[in-house]
Amino acid sequence: MDESNINGMLAIACLLAGIGIGALGYHLLNASAGNAQRLRQRLAERERELAELKDGMGDSLERIARLAENLQRESLELEQEAEDAMEHLGARSLARQAMDAVSPTAAATATTNEPAVPRDYADGNRGTLSEDFGLKNGEASTDKQPPRH
Repeated sequence: MDESNINGMLAIACLLAGIGIGALGYHLLNASAGNAQRLRQRLAERERELAELKDGMGDSLERIARLAENLQRESLELEQEAEDAMEHLGARSLARQAMDAVSPTAAATATTNEPAVPRDYADGNRGTLSEDFGLKNGEASTDKQPPRH
């Protein structure tokens, strides 16, 4: 074999080895690039989902704020209605006011015909606590002593 033949074969072998090593390096580097591409895609999907959740949360918070505002307004209306009802129910009825306007003397006599309030004392000086209460006329209170037990 000739020296030039060995140099040519060596050049071809080195070329094939270089091509093989380059292909292997490209394959290994491209695989990690593919992984990076897949990771970027997953990250973009997650960011999109997060943005949708944020938008949904904003909508929910706006809806909650509207509902709270409506609840507060209705609460104030209910309080006002309760105050109006209290004023209306606490005042004398219109029918009673009309009856008093027509005959004020009838209202005055209606109050005088009512029975008197019971009292725990008697009129004058001869009440239930007097010494001769319940005795018939002519009986002396000193004649009879109460029984002693």
